[in-house]
Amino acid sequence: MNASEQETRARERATLIVQVQSGRLTAVEAARRLGVSRKTYYKWEQRALAAMVGALQDKAGGRPAEERDTEKERLQGEVQNLQEALTERDLRERVQTALKSSEGAAEEKKRKPES
Repeated sequence: MNASEQETRARERATLIVQVQSGRLTAVEAARRLGVSRKTYYKWEQRALAAMVGALQDKAGGRPAEERDTEKERLQGEVQNLQEALTERDLRERVQTALKSSEGAAEEKKRKPES
């Protein structure tokens, strides 16, 4: 049975359940039309009414919250920490290079006699 046929059968069941609920048809007659026992009809009716109640409950507005990926968040934090450490190391190396250059220039200046 394909999806279209399944939907058609579900719609027929829903129509008969609504007719029973509105008093236009008995449960026995609906079960007979569907070719099932009265017990099976009542199971379907109960499932249909429960689904309708669920579908009609108030829902939170807006987009549904996205699931958090804690592993991804942990890795992103680790990447950020590593980037900060690299930046700090680069700055330290620049300062050390600048200090060596200025110390070298000062030594050079000391060695050259002033004229």
